[in-house]
Amino acid sequence: MIDYKAPLKDMQFALRHNARLPQLAELPQFEEASDDMVSAILEEASKLAGEVLSPLNVVGDQTGVKLEGDDVPTPAGFADAYKQFAEGGWGSLQFEPEFGGQGLPYSLSIPVMEMWQSANMAWGLCPLLSQGAVEALAVNASDELKAQYLPQLISGEWTGTMNLTEPGAGSDLAAIRCKAEREGDHYRITGQKIFITWGEHDMTDNIVHLVLARLPDAPEGVKGISLFVVPKFMVNADGSLGERNDARCVSLEHKLGIHASPTAVMSFGDNDGAIGYLVGEENKGLACMFTMMNNARLAVGLQGVAISERAYQQALDYAGEREQAGVILRHADVRRMLLTMKALTEAGRALAYDACASLDFAHATGSKAENARAALLTPIVKGWCTELAQEVTSLGVQVHGGMGFIEETGAAQHYRDARILPIYEGTNGIQALDLVGRKTLFDKGEAAQALFTEMDSALNALQSTSGFEKEAERFATALTSAKEANAKLLEEGAKDRKWPGAIAFNYMMLMGTLAGGWQMARAAVAAQTAEGDETFLQAKTLTTRFYMAQILPRCQAYAATVMNGAEDILAMNDEQLASAWYS
Repeated sequence: MIDYKAPLKDMQFALRHNARLPQLAELPQFEEASDDMVSAILEEASKLAGEVLSPLNVVGDQTGVKLEGDDVPTPAGFADAYKQFAEGGWGSLQFEPEFGGQGLPYSLSIPVMEMWQSANMAWGLCPLLSQGAVEALAVNASDELKAQYLPQLISGEWTGTMNLTEPGAGSDLAAIRCKAEREGDHYRITGQKIFITWGEHDMTDNIVHLVLARLPDAPEGVKGISLFVVPKFMVNADGSLGERNDARCVSLEHKLGIHASPTAVMSFGDNDGAIGYLVGEENKGLACMFTMMNNARLAVGLQGVAISERAYQQALDYAGEREQAGVILRHADVRRMLLTMKALTEAGRALAYDACASLDFAHATGSKAENARAALLTPIVKGWCTELAQEVTSLGVQVHGGMGFIEETGAAQHYRDARILPIYEGTNGIQALDLVGRKTLFDKGEAAQALFTEMDSALNALQSTSGFEKEAERFATALTSAKEANAKLLEEGAKDRKWPGAIAFNYMMLMGTLAGGWQMARAAVAAQTAEGDETFLQAKTLTTRFYMAQILPRCQAYAATVMNGAEDILAMNDEQLASAWYS
């Protein structure tokens, strides 16, 4: 079993050359984000990830969690690891100093978050959800609620959750039936929520639940949903904790992976009704929650990168030690698998970091173009990076051969843990629909065209760099295929309501694979003049060559499926789907 080693060189390279961190540091808000500070932050985070969190990964997977009365004890070492996380101020990097944050760029918190997820994804989900809760409250809550909850959430003294899903309402939030009744300056919440990540645990004294519920006079559908803060323990005027609120975990799910992360069924109001406080305005809760969900989708895409990195490291170590007609690291097919893992992971990392940087630029400058860019890239990052995690972690098992199928090697855990990523925070089918609908058809392809223009610039730079003639030609071919598919989407989407949904997933995978090539092209050009470790810079160039030759051609296949349209997908009726079975 290996411990996690943070890929600090690639993280710093991606921040500088893909996420434009030097340009961010020129802005007054982020002038403290110097190279020295970035290096120091990443070095210290890698110690917590590698020395504290990583050794607990297998422990947590094997121990799991159980409900004991109203409590959920976490696996040995988890609470102490969280204490070190909180004491180190790691949850405060990107938040406002007014509430105890450090005011650093969001994109700088991303490699730090990647380390937590790589080292121990089940544990890392807890601070991930807390940071989402902070984002939702910081943008939408009243000054009173901010003062009461943000300092403790940012410091890590308390943790946060997101309560959307109900037994009869999965992705269809219009079907939510959780109720809220007005009562003076607060509300009484009743109902049940399922799939609540870290809904109950023993790592902090309080848990702050963000709960979607419906008022008695609310309009039907998503327009009638409100958002409430429902604390596990009531908070007194002086900030101390009072009595237990009527909000409890009633069961835990038994899952394929992330065994150490409690996935709770939460019941609100079994007795007198849980006390909650309105966030934002009545009947406008979904817009408030989307503040949390959009950044969470980027974070889940980052989890795809993180678990891929961990699977790659383990496969590489194993291949370097396993003797079978020589060390298998040097077998051509094993080398193919390892390079595929490495190239997909590095491309996904660069894309995720770049998308998060767009949010920083948008918030700091008010740029509508950067905001549209981030919005377009979000479903691509969430969808493509979590799909690539399925491929990379599966290859990790395959590199191990038969031993990969044996739990003791640890390769299977990464494969199991990764499987949730295309599902939660909006399934990848929903991400694809978002990409073709709100992010492409809605603006008539304006944001997509702006992205293609950036890719044209990257192509020009690659064409102007000596020795990259083949790579430039391959990227040009993929880019042309994507532009044609985009034009087809705009044409057919205006005529046929079903067409975009039928081709959406393949379009998302096309855009993700192309965007990965775009980021690798940018990295390769930068590597020719960058200073630093020559072995790393040469490897970056060779990884780009591999991506362009062995992965980027997938774009033509995805584009062909888009161009083939919806007819064959929609042709078969329900009875024909089951026609091979005995009656």
